[in-house]
Amino acid sequence: KGGEKDPAREGIEVRIGGLDYNVYITRLLNLKDPEDRDYYRGREAPPGQQLVGVFLRVCNNEDEPARAVEEFEVVDTQENHFKPLEVPPDNLFAYRSRELAKDDCIPEAGSAAASSPVGGSLLIFQMPNSALENRPLELDIHGPGEPRHIELDL
Repeated sequence: KGGEKDPAREGIEVRIGGLDYNVYITRLLNLKDPEDRDYYRGREAPPGQQLVGVFLRVCNNEDEPARAVEEFEVVDTQENHFKPLEVPPDNLFAYRSRELAKDDCIPEAGSAAASSPVGGSLLIFQMPNSALENRPLELDIHGPGEPRHIELDL
């Protein structure tokens, strides 16, 4: 893969374009579970597929404003690429790229996403069960320069 040789680990910040990205937790979403239904009110994955939630936080610890990355994908060891699902605009937990001023974060301090047990904004990926067998999965973050990779703990 492009970018650095060794991916960062989930839970360790990665600096991209002046912003710090941190994946707090990755887990399968079960829409029959009340907590997961609050994170995503979309359709369940079809048979043979899973919904994977990646909860991340992005912060600007620099003096200059910077825009958060808009493009992510999950890649398995067989080089299968998965893009995040579109999430309705009224979803309070969804990751939304925006410009961050100094000391500003996604999710915004005090928001439902920041105050939730997972403490991050949500990207949702639908992928076949076979991709979950091709681990480790990596979150590729496409910012300025080469993509950066974070190994997901799933």
